[in-house]
Amino acid sequence: MKNLQEYSKHFQDEMNWQIKTDDYERTKSSLLNNYMLLTTEVAEIAEELRKAFNSTNTAINNGMDEHEAFEMAKASIKEDLGKELADCLAYITKFANYFEIDLEDSFYTKMEEVKNRKNKDVGLVNK
Repeated sequence: MKNLQEYSKHFQDEMNWQIKTDDYERTKSSLLNNYMLLTTEVAEIAEELRKAFNSTNTAINNGMDEHEAFEMAKASIKEDLGKELADCLAYITKFANYFEIDLEDSFYTKMEEVKNRKNKDVGLVNK
């Protein structure tokens, strides 16, 4: 993850896509714009999932086995879903770099916190 963050930093600099830091208002505007772009990419992940579910349901309605239909649908979105996840990761690393957050350390710390929660949801993925 450290290599990814370093790559992201250099890529953002090369493309002149850094979060602007001229003054508070420009920084605030840049942070909000990047947050908006991140949420747009998250919505595109949802769109890929919707495609997979619709494709699965269509195949099932046409007589295909449920498992086979879903595996086919997953394969059909894999490349585009990967691109959308990468877009999200690019924005997340941009935020982490701006705030000087080590994502790897933060990830493991958060997962340990989740593992040790007393009020875990049963059957749901914790965030």
